[in-house]
Amino acid sequence: MSPHSTSSDSTPSTSPTPRGRRRSRSRSRRRLTVALGTLAAGALTASALAVSAQAAPEQSHEAKAAAPSGLNGPYLYLGWGNPPDPVSFMEETGTKQLTMAFILSDGGCSPAWDGQRPLAGGQDEQAIKAIQQAGGDVTPSIGGWSGNKLGEACSSAEDLAGAYQKVIDAYGLKSIDIDIEASEVENAEVRQRVIDALKIIKDSNEGIKVYVTFGTTPQGPNENGKDLITKGAEAGLDVDAWTIMPFDFGDGTTDMVAATKSAVDGLKDQVKAAYGLSDEEAYHKSGLSSMNGKTDQQGEEVSAAGFQEIVDDAKAKGLSRVSFWAVNRDRSCEGGGSPGDSCSGIDQQEWEFSKILAGYGG
Repeated sequence: MSPHSTSSDSTPSTSPTPRGRRRSRSRSRRRLTVALGTLAAGALTASALAVSAQAAPEQSHEAKAAAPSGLNGPYLYLGWGNPPDPVSFMEETGTKQLTMAFILSDGGCSPAWDGQRPLAGGQDEQAIKAIQQAGGDVTPSIGGWSGNKLGEACSSAEDLAGAYQKVIDAYGLKSIDIDIEASEVENAEVRQRVIDALKIIKDSNEGIKVYVTFGTTPQGPNENGKDLITKGAEAGLDVDAWTIMPFDFGDGTTDMVAATKSAVDGLKDQVKAAYGLSDEEAYHKSGLSSMNGKTDQQGEEVSAAGFQEIVDDAKAKGLSRVSFWAVNRDRSCEGGGSPGDSCSGIDQQEWEFSKILAGYGG
């Protein structure tokens, strides 16, 4: 849910660190090391999650939100920024879907939360079970700015698909988000590997929804993003929403609403050309993931009113995914402090962006 494309990216750290919205040129001011099995200060404990899971009504994994999986799930990062209890958060905001970050390589071609925490047996699994038992839906985000990426660690499309499949099977998922950034998106061979692996996933999992998330310019995808979409079309990959991140432009952009709208239009044009679709069809294969409040670039700010306008525009265009980074930041900073891991840096109500997004129906 980083410096997306308007200028060259710096080499990301190989440590599993969170980013401003999972990355950024200024990511050093928010960097922390996530120790094995340890949450950031104020994060949910395994026992608290277990209580939430027990308190939630017992439901099967089929008792998911009526909206398509992944349609309107904001990003939640358990290892950073004082995350809320997910079940309480759902009750307070009306949110039924959450995108959970981030799954990385464990050092080889196997998935792990932040590259360290196992898929089963830890706070991540407990949080997911609590969300599912409360009638919610989870879309794990695989990738991000920092850390070791599965697309690079796995040597073949088949092996990479196998790693993705482990995540799907671990939680009985209906959707996954591939957040492809930094060195993973910059390498043409890796881009092709990701596309081919996702084609295997689509062919092997009936009904699975796949979202591919990457950076953008205010005019739409850069050359790496365009190549991803072209490769997807050539492979016959039915991505449910090619999703851009319209922030951290790094070019002096200040009108974030206008830039988001133009970036979405540029994405639509690329999807339309690559897949031979109508405007309406191409918008339906597109999505966006914004950032609430102040971004990692000086002068960039998405207000609650601006985000409402962005969501309204997405609804008018029929986008199949709208999200933002991050739930952790969806509140004002105490005493009017600077934006960071657990606040947005703007004057807003607690969970205001999440409540706006919860009403998005595509």
